[in-house]
Amino acid sequence: MLNDILIAFFVVSGVALVMGVMLALISHFFAVKEDEKLKAVRACLPGVNCGACGYKGCDDYAAAVAEGRAKPNLCVPGAETTARELGEVLGIEVETPVDVVAFVHCNGNCDATTKKADYTGIFSCKAAAMVYGGPDACRFGCVGFGDCAAACPAGAICLKDGIAHIDTEKCLGCGLCQTICPKHIISMVPQETTDIVMCSNTDKGADARKVCKNACIGCKKCEKVCPNGAVIVENNLAKVDHEKCVGCGLCAEACPTGCMKRVIFPDIPEGVDPRDIIQDASV
Repeated sequence: MLNDILIAFFVVSGVALVMGVMLALISHFFAVKEDEKLKAVRACLPGVNCGACGYKGCDDYAAAVAEGRAKPNLCVPGAETTARELGEVLGIEVETPVDVVAFVHCNGNCDATTKKADYTGIFSCKAAAMVYGGPDACRFGCVGFGDCAAACPAGAICLKDGIAHIDTEKCLGCGLCQTICPKHIISMVPQETTDIVMCSNTDKGADARKVCKNACIGCKKCEKVCPNGAVIVENNLAKVDHEKCVGCGLCAEACPTGCMKRVIFPDIPEGVDPRDIIQDASV
């Protein structure tokens, strides 16, 4: 009986030993060599996986950069910091990317607009917007339930007076808020923007004013005073071409409803790594 147990033990042990040796040999001879260049490139990226670079995520973009299929200055959240580090890894000079920040094109705060209905469903902008355009009188305005704030990896968005507000000192420019907003009232604008429209209502002037005191009425006064043709009114709504705008402020002065605003977008403080902001936001 004891001999049978010992035989079984040694047989199993022998099989395990042989299998272990075989697995070690297989892992050695068939191992996929790690691409050190790809590893170094991936370490430079912030890991937001926002897709602002045009790729599925940081891993996909890192592979494209390492293989020379993509420019190393497409990472919006990492901005200048990431571009510089990628340049060092690749041994090339990298053109500094244009800094962008998110902006909410709505000034329909609690004092400017009213509710058309009470909403008691899922506390989500997307869910609320599916019910007759949302509870607010303005069907174009911010729902104010914070889907964008929940999506922001840097904690740069807060809700105040019924609408979303963005702290550009924290904004990474990743565009996740723009993607998730069901009203499509968030856009990415150049950091140096000085004049901007805080409205998304395309109804005719009289109808727009009925639902929001701060709405654009499409009067074209801003368009007429702009010396460079940077402001145009299309579909009853003013728009600014930031490439033509020189920041003179004449459009904001001419706007009768105050929906055209003069703005200053503070950048992420000098010396602060965007990746540190992401890590703080994830705690």
